[in-house]
Amino acid sequence: MAKPTGSTALSVSDMQTAQVEIIKLVQEHVFTDEISSLRVLGSNTDASDGSQNGRLKGTSALCGLDPFLDERGILRVGGRIRHGKFSADVKHQAILPRKSHVTEILIRHFHQRTNHQGHGITTNEIRANGFWIIGCSSAVSSCISKCVECRKLRGCSQGQKMANLPIDRLLPEPPFTYSGVDLFWPFYINEGRKESKRYGVLFTCMSSRAIHLETANFLDTSSIINALRRFLAIRGPVRQLRSDRGTNFVGAERELREALEKLDDHHLQHYLSGEGCDFIGFKMNVPSASQMGGVWEGQIRSVRNVLSSLMQHSNAQLDDETLRTFMCKAAVIVNSRPSL
Repeated sequence: MAKPTGSTALSVSDMQTAQVEIIKLVQEHVFTDEISSLRVLGSNTDASDGSQNGRLKGTSALCGLDPFLDERGILRVGGRIRHGKFSADVKHQAILPRKSHVTEILIRHFHQRTNHQGHGITTNEIRANGFWIIGCSSAVSSCISKCVECRKLRGCSQGQKMANLPIDRLLPEPPFTYSGVDLFWPFYINEGRKESKRYGVLFTCMSSRAIHLETANFLDTSSIINALRRFLAIRGPVRQLRSDRGTNFVGAERELREALEKLDDHHLQHYLSGEGCDFIGFKMNVPSASQMGGVWEGQIRSVRNVLSSLMQHSNAQLDDETLRTFMCKAAVIVNSRPSL
């Protein structure tokens, strides 16, 4: 049926004709020498008997495809399925170059038509619709890697570049000159007929990654000062002490956070000055920044693993003395690892 005069609607035949012309233009621009050779040989008289394949140059990208020109002048893939009872486009696909704007548009179209499926499904859809792309595998992979929808659905998460290490982790100073402190776990121990809590206090060297473990009976300022006093008595004075603000403690959860928010920093500094350690810098990380305490958080994880094993294989009732013994054994085991 003829189109009405002045109509701008495209018919199926118009689109098929445009497709043929576009394919021919792309092929004539890229495969000029191959098309000229096939025309000289008169290969279009016998669609796909393969007699012309040996006469193409060995350096041609089409040498192994048994190419021929069909009755419309389109360069197609040859082969041995000429007598198959299915469409000509499936038997002999039109050849397209790897690097072409038309090729890129076709790959993107069939990739979207398959609802952004993977490499294999997209490639099958392209060939089922009568197109053979030179280097199809790499072309489809390149298109999928640039697809925004696919990157949203199946893209890998981006890695964050780590910041530079602080200077106190790089200085060649004696162990525990620059240290960090953190609290972990409420331990439940038996004192006669009642049950009490004890908290682990971990001191770690910022450079050698060695640890020192103490226990605290309470989460008030005096208990932490006592733990710090025992640490200084054994390890000697330190130049700087880092800690967090208690918003990211693991194991103690809300109880630890609420208690540590009430600690008196000025009281701690006053004690350090009174002990002749006024050169110690007491630095606290910003709130809700657990990544800044990664040094001691990783050490706490190692200590927990050791303590879990020790407590599992111990039949004795956990009391204050047993807990301190376990702390010493855990510190020895963790400090015996290689320092990296």
